[in-house]
Amino acid sequence: MRRFTERSLVVATHNAGKLDEFRALLAPFGVTVTGNADHGLPEPEETETTFVGNARIKARAAVAATGLPALADDSGLEVFDLDGRPGVHTADWAETGAGRDFDIAMKRVHDELEASAAPAPHRARFCCTLVLAWPDGHEEIFEGHAGGEVIWPMRGARGHGYDPIFVPEGHEVTFAQMDAETKNAMSHRARAVEKLRGCFG
Repeated sequence: MRRFTERSLVVATHNAGKLDEFRALLAPFGVTVTGNADHGLPEPEETETTFVGNARIKARAAVAATGLPALADDSGLEVFDLDGRPGVHTADWAETGAGRDFDIAMKRVHDELEASAAPAPHRARFCCTLVLAWPDGHEEIFEGHAGGEVIWPMRGARGHGYDPIFVPEGHEVTFAQMDAETKNAMSHRARAVEKLRGCFG
């Protein structure tokens, strides 16, 4: 694993919450973290069929535009009885003409499982892939997963995305019923980030 010795890093996102999360994570290492908006970067089109492929597109685009090392992530929910869908299309399933509506996306998961006639439990996992890219072309990839099952009806009002239908392994409540500290300790992003820290610590 290559050590990260540079002083600046672009996190290839326009998501302010995600940017703040990485700033806090990397603060102990003295790394200055900026985001796409700080450099006037657009969101590149995600045309790959895998999480690593789409994360790589975002990281490479930021490196090419800024000349700085960049970190990008791609994440989503894979439902095994749906052949891994929604997968890389996790956010797309929530798209409407008026923005994203994850209630619609979760209802689609339920409806497609009903149509499949697959018996419960419906095994699933959240996936997060991080790609850390340098201007010389070197890349490090870090993956994290959180296994569990999807349930219906939705339960809980915390979290975001598909959290109200996802019960992690070893628990009886959904991510949306947990406090943030409990969820974040076992989330797919937390597990990927823990591996990423090895480049800095």
